[in-house]
Amino acid sequence: MAYKSSPRPTFAEPAAIPYAAVTRHLWGDAGSGEVADWIYVSSDHIHQLVFALPPGGAFRHSHEYRTIFAADLVYTVLSGVMVICNPETGEAHPVNPGESAFFRRDTWHHVVNHSIEPLRVLEYFAPPPSQGTSGSYARQRPYLETPKYGRDDWLGRFPMERATLQNQITVLRDADCLWRLEGDQQQMLVGLVAATEHLMVGKASLIPGKPTHAETHAGDESLYVTEGTLNIHLPEFDGQRWHELNPGDGFYLPAGTPHRYFNMTDKPARWMFGIAPGQPSFSSNGA
Repeated sequence: MAYKSSPRPTFAEPAAIPYAAVTRHLWGDAGSGEVADWIYVSSDHIHQLVFALPPGGAFRHSHEYRTIFAADLVYTVLSGVMVICNPETGEAHPVNPGESAFFRRDTWHHVVNHSIEPLRVLEYFAPPPSQGTSGSYARQRPYLETPKYGRDDWLGRFPMERATLQNQITVLRDADCLWRLEGDQQQMLVGLVAATEHLMVGKASLIPGKPTHAETHAGDESLYVTEGTLNIHLPEFDGQRWHELNPGDGFYLPAGTPHRYFNMTDKPARWMFGIAPGQPSFSSNGA
């Protein structure tokens, strides 16, 4: 099957992206395996999707569908157990719900659902496919003929030399995030999973109570609600300013858009966000 590019849903202004309206796509072929995608945003700056595999399902690569890109990627497991492998080096990493895997450009990767429930994974990707970093780039790279799924080169010297073991894929759990409190009264808890020159990805939590301050970012922001009900206020936008999001819903904010978060319920609201180009700072506009 000839390679077919993924759809690229874009938005000219702030936009709520309810789960029911997300663009659906089937990636891959018989050689690579097929993956169900829900593509939330694929702008000139950021790419956000959720992909799914059935129990025991996997994606690898084929001549047309190669899994090596010119981008930073973060995979966060929503359900199931993901085993992500680098078939070039043989490294393999189990990743549980709530945990993330981060890797940079030119990293071959395969994914297996090692669980008895559907695997669902939130993906952030930047620079995005619109910049030529995905399929067209991958097909120009040397083809990997013989995948490896174990570090046989380490047999006989592990764990004695573990300190020198280097992996291209990094697994990040809550304890590994770069945590910060955001807001004039520090209402929002933010844990950064990655903060590179291309992409910032993090998880945020807001308990019931006061809203956050208005903030802006120098890059485009795309978010995905994982738990609870989250309201977003756009104080300077000419269109609809108040939005309510539930688990599975997304939201897109162009660079420089002031926005505030509210939790109007009696339970915590939690979400993931990606910002690209990556900016190692937050900007407050005051409460």
